[in-house]
Amino acid sequence: MLEIEVKYVLPDPRAFADRLAAVGAKPLETRSDSDRYFNAPDRDFARTGEAFRIRRIGERNLITWKGPKLDRETKSREEIEVPFADGTETAQDLSRLFERLGYRRVGEVNKRRQIFTLQRDGFEVQCSIDEVDRIGMFAEVEIVADTADYERAKATVLALAGELGLDRMEPRSYLTMTLEAAAAPS
Repeated sequence: MLEIEVKYVLPDPRAFADRLAAVGAKPLETRSDSDRYFNAPDRDFARTGEAFRIRRIGERNLITWKGPKLDRETKSREEIEVPFADGTETAQDLSRLFERLGYRRVGEVNKRRQIFTLQRDGFEVQCSIDEVDRIGMFAEVEIVADTADYERAKATVLALAGELGLDRMEPRSYLTMTLEAAAAPS
């Protein structure tokens, strides 16, 4: 499956939530995500454009690999996400296992996320308001679709973002921005 996504700087989360309601989006969930990113021993994911992480959503655990971006307009890429046993200890054990296999921990991203959902052009679209530690507020618009629907999903995501008044696209990942914030002099 492909994740077709755009991210924008969000100066006014309340106004964005109002615009979501106006287009028929319904609140789905509010949650806290903690993402621990790793780099591979055999290649540099920063150079290949890949991402590999352990995501914790409350007590839920997921392993995610994201492939290189498919275009410059969006953050579209192949995504494989696999759940594994719940709990803090299990996530710590898997993290240690990856490190023993030669993976290096490169950073952690923590965010609070409000997710909304709506139907558009035959797709389920998820829109989120993300408050990311150390870097600020962002909006995401995302569709998960088959490869055959990539161009149509991309057009839908970009059109909806415009309709929602999003205009300050942010091409960097949350990991990149978090690492840049940590490296910046205080």
